[in-house]
Amino acid sequence: MRKVRLSVYLDPDMMAQLTELAGRKDKPKSLIAEAAILSFLTPDDSDRREAVVTRRLDLLTRQGERLERDLSIIAETVALFIRFWLTVTPPLPQSAQAAAQATGRERFESFLEALGRRLAKGGSLLREVSFDQPNETLPSETGANAFSEPNQTEHQR
Repeated sequence: MRKVRLSVYLDPDMMAQLTELAGRKDKPKSLIAEAAILSFLTPDDSDRREAVVTRRLDLLTRQGERLERDLSIIAETVALFIRFWLTVTPPLPQSAQAAAQATGRERFESFLEALGRRLAKGGSLLREVSFDQPNETLPSETGANAFSEPNQTEHQR
């Protein structure tokens, strides 16, 4: 490969160091200068490590954003369910509360079992929710919708 000539100006001290190193290594000064320039232009280990750390931080940032999104979905889901439940559930008479509490405990146990089975399978409702495209598996919004905001009169019941 044909090389191109480059003229540079060096401080006298740097030129003395270059001449001394060339003499010790028994190499031409231009070869040592070329190696120094190549070393300067080539990313070193610290640059590569920085790039790896930057990629890892980007990955962690995206994971944190997904966790924040999932937590937001969970919080909204629970809040919406509680609002709906409080809106549509009439108060129980004192005589029916003991039976209702027993039924509630049984239902809660069933809920925990179903949750355990779903988690054991690795299924996740959050993974089924897509922000990119409409989810075709969600119930349609016809008729009475349990997911709608209650109006003021429903809330006052």
